[in-house]
Amino acid sequence: MWEASKNYANYLWQEILNPQWGNYFYALLVVSLLVYILELTIPWRKNQKAIRKDFWLDLFYLFFNFYLFNLIFQEPVGAVVKSWISDFQNAIGISDFVLLSIDTINPWVQMLFLFIYVDFIHWNLHRLLHRVSWLWQFHKVHHSVKEMGFAAHLRFHWFENLYYKSLQYIPLALIGVGVDQLFVLHMFTVLVGHLNHANLGWGYGIFGKVFNNPKMHIWHHAKDLPSKYGVNFGLSLSVWDYVFKTAYVPKSGRDIELGFQGDADFPKTLTGQLIYPINKKDDE
Repeated sequence: MWEASKNYANYLWQEILNPQWGNYFYALLVVSLLVYILELTIPWRKNQKAIRKDFWLDLFYLFFNFYLFNLIFQEPVGAVVKSWISDFQNAIGISDFVLLSIDTINPWVQMLFLFIYVDFIHWNLHRLLHRVSWLWQFHKVHHSVKEMGFAAHLRFHWFENLYYKSLQYIPLALIGVGVDQLFVLHMFTVLVGHLNHANLGWGYGIFGKVFNNPKMHIWHHAKDLPSKYGVNFGLSLSVWDYVFKTAYVPKSGRDIELGFQGDADFPKTLTGQLIYPINKKDDE
């Protein structure tokens, strides 16, 4: 178990020492820096400070959720879970779960299919975070953002890492895809996610009807909403919300109040936010 954590620590250290294509450590830094420069250059809310409210807290979440969490928890626990799955498969005589292999189709078609397939999985998982009371307690961490900026994308409770990666495992396994094959797609979705949360004003026309964007996603974070369970659940694609009637962009949301009802009492510190969902089981 801890051997996996040690291996990840060595891998991360080598990534830091050897910048190159496919290097996740620097890819995340470059994407984040580029979007931040766009925010400073063409801000949507021109009166918003460059170092906005909770900027440093969100940067810590960025490093914690994408680096430290893997080292401390995900890698060792993941090694145990993979061992359990392997033992289970051997016990029932099944070598894999693949029902439809996409290995034989054109690589670019594969990439497009995976992008749409994974995004639809995530759209459904995101809806559950809002509809299931105990899951919403964890997701409140993300919705505690009061000023939007690129790094707000990565303010989420570590449990969401487990939630998404665990529940997408079987749908991906069914088509023979491993998480390690999704690097390019993952970095693209990180970029789109950064842009959605950034202080940028794009999202017009047909492009905004297909891809999630700041003018749409800000309404997902609005404190006052027409639906108890929220709106605009798309992560990279907005099309799911238009198809399933959960889209909501009534007007420019540039200056709307963000958060959720009762957020004045929500913890403001990192420790308080991480402990909150564990202590609070039911929504009031």
